[in-house]
Amino acid sequence: MAFELAQLPFPYNALSRSGMSEETLHFHHDKHHQAYVNALNDLIDANKNLQGKTLEELIIMSANDMSLAPVLNNAGQHYNHTFFWNCLSPHGGKMSSNFEEKIKNDFGSVEAFKTEFKKAATTQFGSGWAWLIKDTQGKLSITKTPNARNPLSEDQGKALLTLDVWEHAYYIDFRNRRPDFIDNFLNKLANYDFAEQLLNN
Repeated sequence: MAFELAQLPFPYNALSRSGMSEETLHFHHDKHHQAYVNALNDLIDANKNLQGKTLEELIIMSANDMSLAPVLNNAGQHYNHTFFWNCLSPHGGKMSSNFEEKIKNDFGSVEAFKTEFKKAATTQFGSGWAWLIKDTQGKLSITKTPNARNPLSEDQGKALLTLDVWEHAYYIDFRNRRPDFIDNFLNKLANYDFAEQLLNN
């Protein structure tokens, strides 16, 4: 069964007042993300060994196999983007008291968390992703991955929140100002309720 591009969990104009335009979402979701889904389905059609696999299985099996690099690129990008859309909210940037307490326990303060996340997102050279994860010890930590890789492909722990730092994610709204894009995400768009739900499940 072919993979499909899911609808955004909010209207295209829902994030406009929070710094992410309708134009960005149409290009990013409808064109970039759709292209990864199409390419992945073509790769699966051409390789019987890939057929019947879940997205997660495709990522894990291709993570360390150079011959399957195109599979990782497109399966990873489909997974990452699907996850990313859920990390955005028209009511983002606000943490519940319980989640804020967990952040303070593991990072020292909310500002320390934001500083560390921003550093990871800013210093990811070229294309990639910044992640908040629950590591194998159950502690919250920050990581970054290049291109289409993610905590699943790197066996780093459970992903809770991510930010896409490929240029197509922010260039329409922020041009080359990636640090401003990151600040805007952390303070206005980040769906911390989604992260908390994943943390508790």
